[in-house]
Amino acid sequence: MLSVFRPLQIAAGCGGRHNVARFFSPYILLKVLPVTQKPDQCLGEWIDREALAEAMIPLIGQLYRNNNVVTSIYGRSMINRSVIQILKAHRFARHRQSDESELSVHETFAVLKEMSSLKLGAASVDLGKLVVKFKAEGNGRAIEQFVRDELAAVVGKQNGTPRKGTDVVLYGFGRIGRLLARILIEKTGGGDGLRLRAIVVRKGASNDLVKRASLLRRDSVHGPFNGTITVDEENNTLTANGNLIQIIYAKDPKEVDYTQYGISNALLVDNTGVWRDAEGLGQHLACPGVDRVVLTAPGKGKLKNIVHGINHGEITPDDKIISAASCTTNAIVPVLKAVNDKFGIVNGHVETVHSYTNDQNLIDNFHKGDRRGRSAPLNMVITETGAATAAAKALPELAGKLTGNAIRVPTPNVSMAILNLNLEKASTREEMNEYLRYVALHSDLHRQIDFVNSLEVVSTDFVGSRFAGVVDAEATICNDNRVVLYVWYDNEFGYSCQVVRVMEDMADVNPPAFPQ
Repeated sequence: MLSVFRPLQIAAGCGGRHNVARFFSPYILLKVLPVTQKPDQCLGEWIDREALAEAMIPLIGQLYRNNNVVTSIYGRSMINRSVIQILKAHRFARHRQSDESELSVHETFAVLKEMSSLKLGAASVDLGKLVVKFKAEGNGRAIEQFVRDELAAVVGKQNGTPRKGTDVVLYGFGRIGRLLARILIEKTGGGDGLRLRAIVVRKGASNDLVKRASLLRRDSVHGPFNGTITVDEENNTLTANGNLIQIIYAKDPKEVDYTQYGISNALLVDNTGVWRDAEGLGQHLACPGVDRVVLTAPGKGKLKNIVHGINHGEITPDDKIISAASCTTNAIVPVLKAVNDKFGIVNGHVETVHSYTNDQNLIDNFHKGDRRGRSAPLNMVITETGAATAAAKALPELAGKLTGNAIRVPTPNVSMAILNLNLEKASTREEMNEYLRYVALHSDLHRQIDFVNSLEVVSTDFVGSRFAGVVDAEATICNDNRVVLYVWYDNEFGYSCQVVRVMEDMADVNPPAFPQ
């Protein structure tokens, strides 16, 4: 019989984190002392938090629809979320605080309740960060007064500066096009932001519209559409969560007159990748009703390649065509900028472990690209990537410093970039991770960079991530002036979120963000 060599006291508290397994070995039996809380107390606390989260839902919805106020918790949107999703966001927020304490739903509810009484103008408010700032900088003020002071710039501004929504046309409806549609529909709000008005495709079958609707409604990777979709085959329209979307069948941009559908000054997003330079994409601008064009692929020639969070400030009213770069470029550039700003990058290599795409074959067949003709679900395929070179377009200070390559692997979504960098200033693993954690929380890159510190995460855990990239802290390697960083990214959804951010800047529909 094994003996008890030493006792282990489990911390009291229903929400506590108890990593007991690390203390066990085959030769040691630990005595686990009973927790001080009782089952009824734990359940009672949970029911209390459920009730508060339930009470938050109508406040969140009213602020969104009536005031165009978008609420989030450390970057996780609270719009159209369930009770459990709201509570999980509060739990998730503990990883974003220095003491890893769980964010209190009592505190966020108090913030929301006060916000709902202030007749706010359009704004983006992070409830988690606002609560944390109150704890650090409240200076004796009541939470109500603190919220009023923090949001003073938009208090009483409801309907004060009405904005007309910007019409959006999606040209192409593949993987990125359908995810853009989901995000745009989700963000419709009161209708004064981006408005998805039309989708242009080539007709593929007699029941084409039904099939397009089905692909929007169901997705093998990203799950079901969050809402309702109605098909009107007679008028070639889809109605998704109240958004009337015209489906336009055309084989060439020159065939379409968007004004026939009541569309004007539209922002068109080309998802086809057929044209990547100003001349080819300029065909869209010749169509009546189109004012600007965004390309969801790396642009060629003199087109601006925009990575939101890095160089979106370069977008001017005179820019009629811009590129949102590639998914990999969006994933790596924010992290590269953060590292370069503090430690300086001498040179480095970017290796992308990328999920397969529609450009590859299911089984071996002819392909004009090297190796890409081999079966994508059965092979790891070495291929080229222009992400390292493209990074310099967004960050000119990295020109000539990076090389890159890619390996396509048999997974349908989520990729990883491995950044092997030589630095001007030496660092330690702890210093590097703490710095990147701070950047993810408190810098202007907080919507681009996320941070995870777990030994158990794998690629599917990042499906649906709205960040450009997620730094995996447990994988970080530091050796004097050399660092290796592992960055996960949802190459479909995370990239689509970045594209929408660029679109919002082009359309000038970005509200002020709080706390500032």
